Amino acid sequence: MGKQTGFMEYDRKTRPGRDPQERVRDWNDYTAPLSEEEVKKQGARCMDCGVPTCHSGVEINGVTSGCPVYHLIPEWNNLVYEGKWKEALEREHQMNNFPEFTGIACPAPCEGACVLGINEPPVAIRTVERSIIEKGFEEGWVVPNPPKILTGKRVAVVGSGPAGLAAAAQLNKAGHSVTVFERDKRVGGLLTYGIPEMKLSYDIVMRRVSILEQEGIEFITNTEVGKDISVEDLQSDFDATILCGGATLHREMEVEGSELKGVHPAMDFLQANVESLLDSNLEDGNYISAADKDVIVIGGGDTGTDCLATSIRHNCKSLTQFDIYEKKNLLRDEDTNPWPQYPKIHRVEYGHAEAEAYQGEDPRAYAVQTTKFAGDENGHVKEVHTIKVKTRYKNGKKIREDIPGTEQVWPADLVLVAIGFKGPDQDLIKQLNVETTTRSTVKAAYEKFTTNVDGVFAAGDMRRGQSLIVWAINEGRAAARECDLYLMGETKLP
Repeated sequence: MGKQTGFMEYDRKTRPGRDPQERVRDWNDYTAPLSEEEVKKQGARCMDCGVPTCHSGVEINGVTSGCPVYHLIPEWNNLVYEGKWKEALEREHQMNNFPEFTGIACPAPCEGACVLGINEPPVAIRTVERSIIEKGFEEGWVVPNPPKILTGKRVAVVGSGPAGLAAAAQLNKAGHSVTVFERDKRVGGLLTYGIPEMKLSYDIVMRRVSILEQEGIEFITNTEVGKDISVEDLQSDFDATILCGGATLHREMEVEGSELKGVHPAMDFLQANVESLLDSNLEDGNYISAADKDVIVIGGGDTGTDCLATSIRHNCKSLTQFDIYEKKNLLRDEDTNPWPQYPKIHRVEYGHAEAEAYQGEDPRAYAVQTTKFAGDENGHVKEVHTIKVKTRYKNGKKIREDIPGTEQVWPADLVLVAIGFKGPDQDLIKQLNVETTTRSTVKAAYEKFTTNVDGVFAAGDMRRGQSLIVWAINEGRAAARECDLYLMGETKLP
């Protein structure tokens, strides 16, 4: 696919970041698009590999490799190279309802499994993906396509994150009447509240939601199922229900002082910021401000990085991000992390680049474990106590070993805890009498998505635990297919 010699002729290029010194002054997209001609060159880099592995998502040692939505990547790369953008858009939509979301916020395990990536920089798949869908919107090719025949069946989707949106879109295509319930003020779940505006604009989320509404899907916000609408009413009013509420219970720091003022879960910080920004451009003050504060972010993942970028835009005093692991190498270790596994390498994400431009150095501190939070006389955090640790594995289990003499005290006015999620809220699950796993997620087999309660399905993080946007879309689509089969006795959904 692509130009047979393209990978030898063209270097990898992705969407460039705007100047960090400038972009931290606003909440606009921190990247800029490539030219159409440059995107065609990136499509041309796609090799004519006999067995492409980019498009088939699997888990290797618990880490995703390849694309879980089975994107037809080599096909649309080739079509872009040939200038057939509309055909590329059709291929893109064939397996993924929302390429604009994955093209922005997916960590791109497809690129980690790219055959070219064995010994060269991989194809810039995510950049091409986003370019296709953006051109589709610009050209007016992305339009509502409501079903021509309705089945008379009604389905409730609980949660409007990527899994819920994907399930709703597919069920609507099958002709069912779909109502999506969202307990928050705005549609989108973690797409809206877990990803900052400069990374994924709410306008982009609503652009797609508007199309889904025009196709016939009903969205009801500020409504929590099990509280604002009873489980009994839900089950009597709908023929089936798909639970897509996500894994929203954050992991807590089990150390002394974690109850102090100024210590917050990262999602509380990010969600309040989004709400206030969209409501009033932060003028209402209804958010956790990092202005003029020494900020410590605990957790080295994407959520922690989003906290960095948000804190900078608040004009914080200083920034430090704790990573429990040692600093990774620039290249993958072929013995422990061979292709096509997702490369575990040192990366400089957008928030790191911004922090370095903002304060003159990379904000990360590696192999650091928090031992205590210390507060002032008013019960507000003032210090974070840490020790360096070494992580090793024994019989598949992680073991942390303290390194004596590496204790350190860090000044802190605001601590943001971004160490992941432990599962879904349990209230609705208990009211529905749905069985759960040992991890407190909803018990529903992959590929079937059926729970122990007749007509109730589960998909996304609520079923599998904290995961990627692409897995949420994968599960939402698949759960919709199984739900359609349950309702009609047959299904034509992919």
